[in-house]
Amino acid sequence: MAKRSLQTRLPSAPAVPLLVPAGLSVIGVTYGLARYGYGLYLPDFRAAFPLSTTGAGVVASGSFLAYCGTAALAGHLVVRGRARRALWLAGGSAALGSAVVATAWSWQVLAVGVLVAGSGAGFATPALVAAVAATVPAEGEPQAQGVVNSGTGAGIVLGGLVVLAAPGTWREVWAGFAVVALLATWWADRCTAWPPGPHRPAPGPGGVRVLALRRPLAAAAVAGVGSASVWTFGRDLLTEAGLSSAVTGLLWCLLGAAGLVGGLSGHLVDRFGVRVAWPVSVGLCAAAVVLLAAAPGSLPASAVSLTCFGAGFVALTGVLIAWGAGTAPHAAGQAAAVVFIGLTAGQACGAVLLGALAGTTGVPVAFVVAAGLLGLAATATSGGAPAVHVGEQVPPRPSRSHRTPRDAAGRRARDCTP
Repeated sequence: MAKRSLQTRLPSAPAVPLLVPAGLSVIGVTYGLARYGYGLYLPDFRAAFPLSTTGAGVVASGSFLAYCGTAALAGHLVVRGRARRALWLAGGSAALGSAVVATAWSWQVLAVGVLVAGSGAGFATPALVAAVAATVPAEGEPQAQGVVNSGTGAGIVLGGLVVLAAPGTWREVWAGFAVVALLATWWADRCTAWPPGPHRPAPGPGGVRVLALRRPLAAAAVAGVGSASVWTFGRDLLTEAGLSSAVTGLLWCLLGAAGLVGGLSGHLVDRFGVRVAWPVSVGLCAAAVVLLAAAPGSLPASAVSLTCFGAGFVALTGVLIAWGAGTAPHAAGQAAAVVFIGLTAGQACGAVLLGALAGTTGVPVAFVVAAGLLGLAATATSGGAPAVHVGEQVPPRPSRSHRTPRDAAGRRARDCTP
């Protein structure tokens, strides 16, 4: 059988817009389901395995760290024209990890599955940035990339709906995640006009210096520690407070839907700059965590809390990208990668530290500490963030004939979310 040529498999005009829902599906399953699904199903996992609160935090930490590693590797692949390989690594990792979770017979096997499943998200965003840049007409790229990246919220909503429709069937559900991951990846692959083949990175301005990003990097790491509270232990706290599985699933849907609203953070940065947008978005998360710690058994309070957290968290990720791009406008894509790795590394540390604290003092106390850390992170722009606006962050875009994967990553950095 002849090997399929990527050069001859260019999508027809009707297939081009299909990359948008296909890419959204990949982001939805790799982020919203395979990565953040661990926190959603933590009550079920703890009922099935002898998993303590501390142990649950360690497992989540491994998943976050795996994301850091694969995000760095994905950037390496995309710059060298291997975005298609990164896409299949995203879908394959999410599928394999989800299958391991579905068949886990011990908490150790479950941990391996969660780690592998969560790593897929690190490959997904860089691959889809390149896919959209290569396939969608230039005038439609900003809108297309924004819709694709909203898949995280869509995936979280879907996960919550599944909990509502099929409570107590986590093994079957995670097996379904594996199938959906492969189908979504295949769909996105078929809808992408991939470049002819791998290449060497194009010469250009020097890369970003991590030292120059020390302030946004530190802010991202501290915010990551605090945000790990809700992503890892949020539903567990609600369940222990007496809310039913159906109610907590509905609340998770609300969190995901609010995240779609948080994707409008670019307008906040454009109007007020990073110095205002950062403390507003992080402060919203801090207030949400305090409210959840104070009244986890109250449905109205929990609904308000998760709505604020979903919107605030997605907004703060968008502001982080703008902050990084404003600090290193010549290497916006690399700057975004650095601050996102810092955010996720903070989440990894937070999952362990907050889990250990919750195991000794209780989950509400751990949430109060997390809120304090988010409040600390919110002060990071008090004297050092550039007063940049969205339109000032990225250099003029090159023509399509001269664009490279690195150009695409830098140009689209403002719209990507973790």
